[in-house]
Amino acid sequence: MENDKLLEDSFGRKHDYLRISITEHCNLRCTYCMPEEGITLTPKPHLMTADEIIAIAKTFVELGVKKIRLTGGEPLVRKDAREIILALGKLAINLTITTNGILVHHFTETFKTAGIRTINISIDSLVKDKFNTITRRHYFETVQQNIDLLLREGFRVKLNIVLIKGFNDVEIIDFIALTQHKNIQVRFIEFMPFNGNQWDKSKLVSYAEVLETIQTQYKISSIERLIDSANDTAKNFKIKDFKGSFAIVSSVTNPFCSTCNRIRLTADGKLKNCLFSNTETALLETLRAGESILPLIHQNLSSKNAVRGGMDDDLKFQNPTLFSQNRSMIAIGG
Repeated sequence: MENDKLLEDSFGRKHDYLRISITEHCNLRCTYCMPEEGITLTPKPHLMTADEIIAIAKTFVELGVKKIRLTGGEPLVRKDAREIILALGKLAINLTITTNGILVHHFTETFKTAGIRTINISIDSLVKDKFNTITRRHYFETVQQNIDLLLREGFRVKLNIVLIKGFNDVEIIDFIALTQHKNIQVRFIEFMPFNGNQWDKSKLVSYAEVLETIQTQYKISSIERLIDSANDTAKNFKIKDFKGSFAIVSSVTNPFCSTCNRIRLTADGKLKNCLFSNTETALLETLRAGESILPLIHQNLSSKNAVRGGMDDDLKFQNPTLFSQNRSMIAIGG
């Protein structure tokens, strides 16, 4: 098979966006991301080294990947994160990162050198006590200061907000208000089911509910629908005359599977073809044996389901015996 076909699945979807989790460790304990008791971490010998991450990334770039996003856990807690970022920055790709923002003040020059221009910050509340509750840690001021730092340094900043009914859905308007004077995008993400995060549909704040809430504060005529980029997971909007914008990621109520171009590499070197899939393909042993990982990549993508890892209706999606077989979000990388 020609290399340019290896990243195409059986539905004709071409995959040119690779998300690499470089660590399972995190300096937060967000409730929707991991169980309260934590997770059993993969022993270090079974995790990808920096050289292995770079080697696998180069293989995917040769196959046509144009964008790589680094995730975790929290990617910046890894001791050789700077080395990995700078090495990947030398590839002919759009390199981005998702972080909780706690350590970014140590990495702004690294980001610039590596060509990173857009940074996603996960932050689920603008209220200090709520932030501390959902993260189970106390870094509110640090994250706020680092968001402002990134804006001053000229980075494009996106804020990722996982909405949970009865917890932070009352802050939707407050997040929108941030975009009035700051060139920032706030991204409202529907609460998704993963192992250990106590998901049920009653906690879901849907795409439609987000828009309804925004319309209580802003006239429909002032809410502008923006043109989404190709393969975009988000539906993009802005308030007329506001400097920034907002978006809604509707993985639950309006999945975007038909245009999916994403593949995920876990910190222990396993390939996931869908965020919701409970099947994985191990690449690391084959790589360490000096053998080609190309057949494994093709096998993984050719088995990709049409919709959400095979959970193609609402009953399956709400079935805990199905989604609990998947990893916790922290061990996937988002």
